[in-house]
Amino acid sequence: MKVFITNIIPEAGLKLLQDAGIEFEEWKERRNLTPKELIEKSKESDAIIIAGYSVIDAHFLHECKHLKVISLHSVGFDRVDIDEATKLKIPVGNTPGVVSAATADTAFLLMLAVSRKAFYQYRRIINGEWNFFEPTAGLGMELYGKTLGIYGLGNIGFEMARRCVGAYNMRVIYYNRNHNEYAEKELNAELVSFEELLKTSDIISVHTVLSEETIGKFDKSAFSRMKPSAIFINTARGAIHNEEDLIEALQAKTIWGAGLDVTNPEPMAPDNVLLTMPNVAVLPHIGTATLETRDAMATIAAQNVIAGLNGKRIPHPVNPEVYDTVNS
Repeated sequence: MKVFITNIIPEAGLKLLQDAGIEFEEWKERRNLTPKELIEKSKESDAIIIAGYSVIDAHFLHECKHLKVISLHSVGFDRVDIDEATKLKIPVGNTPGVVSAATADTAFLLMLAVSRKAFYQYRRIINGEWNFFEPTAGLGMELYGKTLGIYGLGNIGFEMARRCVGAYNMRVIYYNRNHNEYAEKELNAELVSFEELLKTSDIISVHTVLSEETIGKFDKSAFSRMKPSAIFINTARGAIHNEEDLIEALQAKTIWGAGLDVTNPEPMAPDNVLLTMPNVAVLPHIGTATLETRDAMATIAAQNVIAGLNGKRIPHPVNPEVYDTVNS
């Protein structure tokens, strides 16, 4: 049995594959595979681990319907045609649970960086602009006692909220399809409408999946209903906010600042105007980039592969319906 891995992943996952007697090949070139290359490599394999930006669409799935499992080295699965994979009885696995703390840390980091214009102040030093003291120049804002609005209060959103309550005694409001009773009990979080989230929050932090419902959710209309002092944070998916509308809102001072770990497209062009704004902080999608988290992700990705190649239910299926289909 052979597994193709679309990128270099931590040794923790590779060792599991080796110990299970599974042959693997890693893509080690510093570029993304073309769709044709991915199909060719996958046709030579029994399973694949997707670590990066590869798109698993209907064309790929029909060309590679022999695959016993597709394992994602990520939580997000918006680049996979899950419905088609299920029709073809291909289990798709992801890595839930282990990314929450690291991603919440990144959201918290961005919130702090934006509130104190940290990236801008660093650039001033690099550009030789740290000169005489000006009491009113480059001022940021304090966060204590502010209202945090969470759009999508799952595991990551909870961890972000927990940090904000602990550090800054923030009030937490959130928008979800359903109540998060645990967050309401532990953090005194309050479920509100989307409209209330926009108009009341001092910081809005996005922690939801990309879907038909959420794509472009934060657009000109949404930004126009936020406070002029509001900070927008997105560590989920870049397509959840409309970048042109965000730029316009920042330039017009409709909102105060923005912190992004995700953009659309990725990578962001180096001449993007967002990178020059004093009240903006942008990171290159590093939400899960810690040694501990990436090891855990590689481990789960390998466990999904091992189970799938042995004809067992994978531990973390995105499409558990595939097993109903198989058994029906």
